[in-house]
Amino acid sequence: MRTHTTRTSAQLLLALSLSLSLALTACGSDKAENSDASKPSAPKSSPAPSPSRAQQVADAWDGSAAAKAWREGFYPMGDTAPQPPGDGFHSDDDKIAHMLENYLLRGELPTTAPEKGQVKWADGESLTLPLLDAREAYTALDRVDSPTDPQLTVTGAKLSEMTMVTSRGPASVPAWFFTLKGYDEPLKRVAFKPSKLPKPPIGKAAGGRSTSDGLQEMGRLIEVSEDGRSVTVVAYHGSCDDGPAVDVLETDGSVVLSATILGGNTTGEICTQELRGEEMTVQLDRPLGGRVLLDAFMGRPLPTQW
Repeated sequence: MRTHTTRTSAQLLLALSLSLSLALTACGSDKAENSDASKPSAPKSSPAPSPSRAQQVADAWDGSAAAKAWREGFYPMGDTAPQPPGDGFHSDDDKIAHMLENYLLRGELPTTAPEKGQVKWADGESLTLPLLDAREAYTALDRVDSPTDPQLTVTGAKLSEMTMVTSRGPASVPAWFFTLKGYDEPLKRVAFKPSKLPKPPIGKAAGGRSTSDGLQEMGRLIEVSEDGRSVTVVAYHGSCDDGPAVDVLETDGSVVLSATILGGNTTGEICTQELRGEEMTVQLDRPLGGRVLLDAFMGRPLPTQW
């Protein structure tokens, strides 16, 4: 669905994005002053509030039909938004246009393309999936129709390949390379949609957004490190606490993350109801590999941005 916005809202969105980025890495000014890390590491020594819940989720997934479907599908593990040109955007207006998904087509797109393409993994395995044609990929790229706001001009496209991290490791995937006016390098968008998520073998934990013992719903997956030994996720907390904590349970078939909130309002101050997201980097005992990365509260794989 295409939407309309204003230049003022675009500028506010950029400012909000910058503020949110600072909030995610700092987790409050006091924490920023006392820490050199932009992504706080979630201590594995933090006790999980409900270890039985994490174990229940692991037991339900390990060896299940859902885990088999996960290992056989195409599931990106990280941000799958269109990749900016290799040399970055040239101006704040171009960054705003990309953030708003506000593009202008001034050229011809290819009218023919293969109906299917292949995901190819380093171990030689592959998966054939329906391919988005150039028009479908451009439509998914250009979601805003606002001529009064900054726009990026697309002048053409060609089908090529790019590398991305998936649930089965790094893979080479078909991608549309869109040429942008004023840029030597293209903007890249994956030419596939992710496989449909399998039905979880276990339901979410009882409760609204948290259980009685403090287990919280996780946010999205940001990235898996190149060596697979850490994952960066978003965990939520409020305005008058000590921030989030993430505990991890590892098995041969899965990695289950349990999110909690540290501390509480001991100052007597009035707290706002805002929910803050903070990036947390969780260290693993061994590489994630093909194991399923799960949210203990929801009982399902962590979502990624698509």
